[in-house]
Amino acid sequence: MPDFEPDPGQAPPLPLPEGVESSYVDCTSSCGLSFHILSSGRDEARSRPLILLTHGYPELAFSWRKLIPSLAAKGYYVVAPDQRGYGRTTGWDTSSWEEVDLMQFTMTNLVRDLVCLVYALGYEKVHCIIGHDFGAVSSAMAPLMRPDIFTSCIQMSHPHHAPPTPPWATGEVKSPPSTLGSKTTTTTTIQDSLKQLDPPRKHYKWYNSGPDAANDWNNPAQGLQAFLRGYFHVKSADWAKNDPRPLKEWTAEQLATMPHYYIMPLHSTMPQAVFASMEGEDANVTKRWLPDDDLAVYVSEWQRTGFQGALNWYRAQTSQSPQQQRDMFLFAGRKIEVPCCFISGKQDWGNYQQPGAIEAYSETCTDFQGVIFVKNAGHWLQQEQPKKVLEAIFGFLEELG
Repeated sequence: MPDFEPDPGQAPPLPLPEGVESSYVDCTSSCGLSFHILSSGRDEARSRPLILLTHGYPELAFSWRKLIPSLAAKGYYVVAPDQRGYGRTTGWDTSSWEEVDLMQFTMTNLVRDLVCLVYALGYEKVHCIIGHDFGAVSSAMAPLMRPDIFTSCIQMSHPHHAPPTPPWATGEVKSPPSTLGSKTTTTTTIQDSLKQLDPPRKHYKWYNSGPDAANDWNNPAQGLQAFLRGYFHVKSADWAKNDPRPLKEWTAEQLATMPHYYIMPLHSTMPQAVFASMEGEDANVTKRWLPDDDLAVYVSEWQRTGFQGALNWYRAQTSQSPQQQRDMFLFAGRKIEVPCCFISGKQDWGNYQQPGAIEAYSETCTDFQGVIFVKNAGHWLQQEQPKKVLEAIFGFLEELG
């Protein structure tokens, strides 16, 4: 295993558009992090409304580089942080899979990080928080928990779904639970069901949660540059096999209709699954929206930090960490109560990986303003089709007034 250095130290300057700055915000006394941010539009009087952009996996604040200047030009102060576990932000637990403190990676801690960042920037409210992929979880959890601070939100590529609820109407019993016997029940998990398929499969979230995932991501046989190029390729609109459609239900048979980068062959690593999917593909086609110089930023940053910090978020949200579910019981039944919309690439399977989540927005959000699917975009829509994404965002912001 190589040694990783999360401290950015002498990391090279990022190739940023004109007007976008790379800087740091000290939140060590509040949430323990020193945030690395990309920003534009700051004014000393703090008269500009704040827009917060939260990135996904395996991305960075850098993934918003194409949108930041245009948003700032509309009169906003735009801030995109590297989130906990990612990039040039420091202060998170860098321990191994066996020793890491997963309580750093709860949803309440995720929102606490964002609240501390907002206050450190000198603001008490965020005009809109826009999140992509894992960042869409941030852009949903923040207004769910603190609608007084995060006053509108957009999720991209990963629809929100309601917090878990405790067991309902379990009734009363005459004897204390400790005297009711030791009868146990066996629950079949989705992983168990996927293993029974022919050929057997596994879910990528549970794979990413496992003890070997970080080593697989850190050391792909095809090299990190080729692996990440392939990963971005097969999840984009440039991969002709991306023809997503709603799933009827959360079953192994339905999930198995998804590509191998979501529902993987049981004995494959993610690099192996991507390598197989790239057979016969022209990897150069994605250079239209992700040129080599931009991909090199991702490659060098992940080579420096390793993937375990970011992968901890997957592990924390799977069944391997039941304390995360208990953490969210605090918000059982709660809805997003601020204006909200969902924007995603039309060729993105992420829209449907949680069956019924998009349709459920009418129940999980009290002011849902609709779904926009961007044509000729897959999972990385703000990089694949930035102009169309900006049009959708500006339309939403104009409606807010």
